[in-house]
Amino acid sequence: MKFIAFYFFLFSGLLTFAQQAVIEGKVTSSSQAVPFANIGIKGTSIGTAANEQGYFKLQNLPERELEIIVSSIGFEKGRKKIKTENGKTIRVDIELKPMAAELNPVVISGTMKESFVSASPVKVEVISAQFLQKNPTNNVMEALQTINGVQEQISCGVCGTSDIHINGMEGPYTLVLIDGMPVMSSLASVYGLNGIATSIIDRIEIIKGPSSTLYGTEAVGGLINIITKNPENMPRFFINSFATSHEEFNNDIAYTFKTSKADVIFSMNHYYNQKFRDDNQDNFSDVTLNNRISLFNKWNFKRKSNKNFMLSAKYYYEDRFGGTSEWQKKYRGSDSIYGESIYTNRVELISTYALPVKEDIRLDISYNYHQQNSYYGNTLYDADQQIFFSNIVWNKKAGARHDVLSGFSFRHQFYDDNSPATAKAEHIYIPGVFLQDEFSMTEKFSILTGARLDYHNYHGAIFSPRINLKYKPGVYTTMRLNSGTGFRTVNLFTEEHAALTGARTVVIKNQLKPEESYNVNFNVNHIFNIGMTSCTIDGDVFYTYFKNKVIPDYDSNPQLIIYDNLFGNAVSRGFALSFNQQFKFPLSYSIGATFMEVYQNEPDSNDILIKTPQLFAPYFSGVYSLSYQFTRINVGIDITGRITGPMHLPEFPEPFARPVISDWFNQTNIQLTKMISKKWELYAGVKNLFNYTQPSPLIDPQNPFGPDFDTAYVYGPLQGRRFLLGCRIKLA
Repeated sequence: MKFIAFYFFLFSGLLTFAQQAVIEGKVTSSSQAVPFANIGIKGTSIGTAANEQGYFKLQNLPERELEIIVSSIGFEKGRKKIKTENGKTIRVDIELKPMAAELNPVVISGTMKESFVSASPVKVEVISAQFLQKNPTNNVMEALQTINGVQEQISCGVCGTSDIHINGMEGPYTLVLIDGMPVMSSLASVYGLNGIATSIIDRIEIIKGPSSTLYGTEAVGGLINIITKNPENMPRFFINSFATSHEEFNNDIAYTFKTSKADVIFSMNHYYNQKFRDDNQDNFSDVTLNNRISLFNKWNFKRKSNKNFMLSAKYYYEDRFGGTSEWQKKYRGSDSIYGESIYTNRVELISTYALPVKEDIRLDISYNYHQQNSYYGNTLYDADQQIFFSNIVWNKKAGARHDVLSGFSFRHQFYDDNSPATAKAEHIYIPGVFLQDEFSMTEKFSILTGARLDYHNYHGAIFSPRINLKYKPGVYTTMRLNSGTGFRTVNLFTEEHAALTGARTVVIKNQLKPEESYNVNFNVNHIFNIGMTSCTIDGDVFYTYFKNKVIPDYDSNPQLIIYDNLFGNAVSRGFALSFNQQFKFPLSYSIGATFMEVYQNEPDSNDILIKTPQLFAPYFSGVYSLSYQFTRINVGIDITGRITGPMHLPEFPEPFARPVISDWFNQTNIQLTKMISKKWELYAGVKNLFNYTQPSPLIDPQNPFGPDFDTAYVYGPLQGRRFLLGCRIKLA
């Protein structure tokens, strides 16, 4: 009887096991399979993984209502409730939505229309508002320092002019947009980014490589598009204030209100630094003293058609000073006490209006006025600039595989200054037409082709083609090959402030021709799992070839700066790698490195090309960040930093000789953030943790009106370690 009872219970168990429910199905996104997704049953340890075609099978399920949870890198979690029955197999197909957060944000810069990062045929790097908060700063320039391949370069050790280098190419080769409109150029290129409060930034989109086909002249080396926040997503009242131990004070205030007609944001940024510091003991201020204010107003109008209508305005004023400790305002323009004093007034207007028609047609308009009154010692530089820009863009689906974008643009630039390069006020007119087709040949392969034709009233017709290939062998792997041409006219004194500061005499040897470039960039991006973590690895190989490049010659004569088109050629080439890892617990980190060689080939007296490295272009640079959240006490820690390798520096004769190769140096920032409540938080940190500063960047600072005085020897930070304390307040 015991044996009979044993076999009866064994048979009953097997029968029950055989009658348990089964769920099978497929995980997809946009009709494409999502391979290796994780599938689990909520509240149980039951789970499996989809195969390469997205198929999965869950067995031995109890008879009851179950909730299936599906997760995969780059997608939002999928959930579905199913009622199972013993002995039955249920088919369940689950559609995942692409993650519209930091892993796969919506971008517009690559193709001038909204697209997910993963879907764009042009590689676009995105810096989120959350990332900007990891290293609080009073200007966008400093924030961009922690992006792989991007470098802030200070051009003048007294007045603090600076620009952004992308892959070794100087700032004027990078076009800066605000909300897709090219408002930062020429006169504003060395100061304009300083006037943008980081608190109003939703994200920053960066393209490394030419974008002239869509954006025209100046988008030669890269593109930075600063997208401001949508008032609809802003709290009613927002304050972000911080102060440093160097007595810098930064205040951001934003007020948002919503009506039946529009969502509106008003914001103000005020930065104040009047503490004279001379830690390197050259009798000059280590950094410029500033008193600046920036006002911003944005309206998003609500239309019955739900089409976009945006209007924004910005005003910027700055009083900037760098010089000796004895200088006062009464010495402005004096030849006895040296100082560099710059007053800036700037107004920007931007509007985007989608036409009330069935077609996707929009009109973009921008206008900016920039007035600068400055003294470099006793040298007056007084300049006015106005730029009007308009775009009309038509985006049209042509069949199932073609996405066509076409448009017409017009740019008018007025510029006048008192420099020897501007004998009379300059009016530049550039009408242009562009056409772009994104052709999805297969689910895995797409090709984007485009061309632009501009007419410059000084230089005639300019043709700029582009081609972008995108291949996606798997859901988590993307390969892109981009190539294109660039064209740029040089605004000498607005971009090369070394021509105004210091004692060197400026020589322009010949009539300067427009610069031309040819660029190729290959990118591979792969997302994968390591254990319970998600990882992304990204690699770039880049090559840019320049003709007619305008390069200042500091070396032929120490008393001169000689400007001329390069008779040979110039090259920027290299590769970049980045890696980030996000753990299931609140820890993430990222590292990146760029290896590059930037040089020029110029013929000698025997027509033999001589290779000369470009100044201020490091062979290696690396960036890193680490974030961890102590969830129990609501405290987060963020570490960000940059390592800069050796770079070539200007040469100076005895007795002012300096090293012509810079040292390695590191800048690390650390910050602790305490969430007090949903409404406010405190943060404290240390900038330049290891207190690295370069020696004095000035040549012969004891004789600033003498023939040897020079301010161009700046390769590293001039401001040492400083402590920071701030708070953020949000009221709904």
